[in-house]
Amino acid sequence: MELNKENMRKIRKLILFTALLIVVLWKYEEVLEVLGYVGHLIFPFLLGGAIAFVLNVPMNFIERHLFMEKVRKNKVSDKLARPVSLLSVLCIVVGVLTVVIFGVVPQLVNTFGNLGQSITQFIPHAQAWGGKEVFHGNKEVVELINSVQFDWDKIVETLIDFLNNGAGNMLSSTLTAAKSIISGVSTFVIAFLFAIYILLQKKKLGIQAKKVLFAFVRRGRVEAVVEVSSLTYSTFSSFLTGQCLEAVILGSMFVLAMTIFRLPYALLVGIFIAFTALIPIFGAFLGCAEGAFLIFMVDPMKALMFIVLFLVLQQIEGNLIYPHVVGNSVGLPSIWVLVAVSIGGSLMGVVGMLIFIPIVSVAYALFREIVYLKLKKQGVDPAELEV
Repeated sequence: MELNKENMRKIRKLILFTALLIVVLWKYEEVLEVLGYVGHLIFPFLLGGAIAFVLNVPMNFIERHLFMEKVRKNKVSDKLARPVSLLSVLCIVVGVLTVVIFGVVPQLVNTFGNLGQSITQFIPHAQAWGGKEVFHGNKEVVELINSVQFDWDKIVETLIDFLNNGAGNMLSSTLTAAKSIISGVSTFVIAFLFAIYILLQKKKLGIQAKKVLFAFVRRGRVEAVVEVSSLTYSTFSSFLTGQCLEAVILGSMFVLAMTIFRLPYALLVGIFIAFTALIPIFGAFLGCAEGAFLIFMVDPMKALMFIVLFLVLQQIEGNLIYPHVVGNSVGLPSIWVLVAVSIGGSLMGVVGMLIFIPIVSVAYALFREIVYLKLKKQGVDPAELEV
């Protein structure tokens, strides 16, 4: 190999990389500690970036429809477009939180109170039915069933005692708890302010980022980074918008249908199904299991009605609503959606299920594009292979 300037530069880079790798492997505990400290420092800004990304989706929608191109030709309107759109989104978020706190939460508290009474009343009936009808008076089994007791007041008392004593022991002292609360609030405030700054200055920040990239990276690689970033944003925003809208529609359908058929816990079950529907594939069935259990405590026949209602609404949602609301926003075949949900759930739980579908979708789109380019270079028409 000729030792010219280019090769010497590559050798230096290889030696530096090898030295860093040896140091990392040798002092991995110290490296992990440093990474943890750095992660703790930048966490508010990462959280702020995530908040900005989520709020940017409705903000862009308002900005496009409220301030169209004709309106934005006016300098004053153009300057007001972004602040007004951001203020509108914040008002919507505050409005939703207000409705949840003052409208939904009291009803949920009342529902949980009634749930305690329902379980208390259900257990004696279940014991009598199980002893006589199912186990036909089997002495040992009947004694075991009758030993099951449910004291709602005692459960609440135990929970309060845990909060007063057990939680205090875990946190060591009230001062530690106060520090944790203050730290959490300050982290959220910093993240929220950082998100606001990003949203108000997103165009300027985007230009600055492009300048830095073009200054230090080759043009072809910068264009590839910009293209991948654009694809990633469009995929994530489409998935987030469609999934949230679909969850709201499904939850509303259950509240309305359960109210019409006079099934108990309509609001609680509808809200739970709306939240669990954010989890692709498995989410709605978790809501079904929770709803069936709650209603079963009140009336087993109504629980059966709820399951039938769930299957009907699930078919309507899967065949009519989901294709139009979410559609092919992520452009990922069903088998890879299942793979993404499984891997994401294993690695990061529910959050992983939500974010891995767009991530796998972006990887799938990029890999498909690379495959098509390779086929084109080899003179193979992809359409011929699909026959």
